[in-house]
Amino acid sequence: MALSFANKQFPSATILMAIRWYLAYKLSYREIEELLAERGVQVDHATIHRWVLEYAPQLEAAFRQRKQPVSSSWKMDETYIKAKGEW
Repeated sequence: MALSFANKQFPSATILMAIRWYLAYKLSYREIEELLAERGVQVDHATIHRWVLEYAPQLEAAFRQRKQPVSSSWKMDETYIKAKGEW
């Protein structure tokens, strides 16, 4: 599954960086707008919102395809605790 950045005004690296900042950290769209402005990219917070709505589900699907299963079974070891002086 390839992401299509055709007909976008901004480079794909900028779009992916903004989406990553939004999903990975507790940043608002306006804060991301300020961070991008510090790097010389003038983009509106509504545009960042549209990018997240468009690309976040596609990125999640791509990551889930690559995710390896952890294990087929889960086992818990016995645990001993001391309660009122007794094990």
